[in-house]
Parts: sequence; C-alpha cells; structure tokens
Amino acid sequence: MVRKVSVVLLIVSLLAVAGAVSAITYGQPDGELHRGVGAFIYKSPDSLPRVVCTGALISPTVFLTAAHCDIRAFFGPDYSVYVSFDTDLSLEARLAGQYTLHAGTLYTDPRYSQRQNDPHDIAVIVLDNPVEGRPYYQLPTLGQFNGLKLGAQFTAVGYGLQEPVQVPGSGVVNTFTGLREYSVSSLNAVNKAWLRLSQNAATNDGGTCNGDSGGPNFFGAGGGETPIIAATTITGDIFCRATNVVYRLDSAAAREFLGAFVSLP
Repeated sequence: MVRKVSVVLLIVSLLAVAGAVSAITYGQPDGELHRGVGAFIYKSPDSLPRVVCTGALISPTVFLTAAHCDIRAFFGPDYSVYVSFDTDLSLEARLAGQYTLHAGTLYTDPRYSQRQNDPHDIAVIVLDNPVEGRPYYQLPTLGQFNGLKLGAQFTAVGYGLQEPVQVPGSGVVNTFTGLREYSVSSLNAVNKAWLRLSQNAATNDGGTCNGDSGGPNFFGAGGGETPIIAATTITGDIFCRATNVVYRLDSAAAREFLGAFVSLP
C-alpha cells in the first residue's frame, strides 16, 4: 500500500533543510477557503518546520490526521509536533520565518496496522491551546456513506505534492509550491473502510499526493460542498494520477477512536 507520506521525500528534505510538502494534484490554491485545514509539522529547537502531512480541525483543540504520519522515530526525540494553518509553507516562507506554529501532542489509534480491510490509520493532535478565529469541521454520522452513489463529488485539501510533469533531463517529477491547495474528485467505489476517488485529469478529477496524508476530503464540491469531513487521505497509486484512497470517518472503528476526543454526531 502506498502511503501518502514519503520517507524518501523526508530524507531529501532533511538534506535540503526543506519540508516534504508541495501542492495537491490538478487543483488550485486554497487561499482562505479552508482556514481550518493545516499542515502537520515536526520541528526541533534549531530546525526549520518540516511539513510531513495534512490535517483539519474537528474542535478548537483537536486536529485530525493519519496514523502513518507518526514518524517520530525517524526524526528523533528533539523533534516536537506542531500544526500550522499558514497558506504558504514554501521553503522561502519558512526561511523568512513567515509561519505560525501551534504545539500539540500526537495520539494514534493503537489498533493501527497495515491490514488492507481496516488499518485504523487515524490519529489526532491535541493542541496545547485552542485555535482562535478558525473554523472546525463536522464529522459524519454512523454509516452515512454506505449507500452513496458513484460519481458523488468530494473536495480534497492539502499541502502535498503536485501532479507529475515531465522535466527534461529529470524524467517525471512532482513539483513543489508549498501552498495549501484543493481539488475535486468523484466517487469510484465504496468499501467498508474506504472511499475510492478518481483523480484522473482526463475525467476532470483532481486528487492528492505525498504530503496530503491525513488531509480532509469534504463531502460535496463547489456550491454543494459541506463542512463534513467524509474521509481522510491515506493512499493511492504511486504516481498520484489515478486514485485517491481515503479512510472513512463514518465507520464504527473510526468513530470509536474519535469519540475519545470529540463529541460525535
């Protein structure tokens, strides 16, 4: 299973003193549309913020993300967990100190595993202080998407890599912007733990890539977009051009974990 956080990218980012972050695929800059969506960051006292994943507020103090974003063992004990809601987390912005960090504590589902049927790939960062002036989003009801029709639209938001492009001398690469972006996908399939969303540009679908893990997929798009996070980005095809596989939040398993941190609908 391809997890949408890349250890290779993180190693490169450590060498380049940059974060493993870029932009969502076939999307556009988010600006202030989704102000409650932020970046999951590791930082040591003497390092730049290193962006590894995405997430969203589900209460003033609870930030929803993915369990596989927990790579504390890779970074070491000097690195602490933070969240940033800045729209621009490019290397240039971080070098200039143009960011705000919110400290917190990461909690992953203790049942997290690599099982395909339900990996329990869900986590939260409980922030030290409430976030003011930003929205927090709704969770779905139990089984809300069981009978969802194919073609239903979802809006993904994140800080992950952009769509692959051919670069002379380098081959196919995923380009960097450092902006929070969004894209619209349509439903291909519903499974017990997953929604499978098209991100095929040929069918006018956008999607996600490395760095978007844990980010929200809102139910609906455009004028029909709701504040309900249907699922969180987890995996997909290796080139980030076909399918966005997202973890359902309306399942009993997801709700059991989240119910320890927020009130459920």
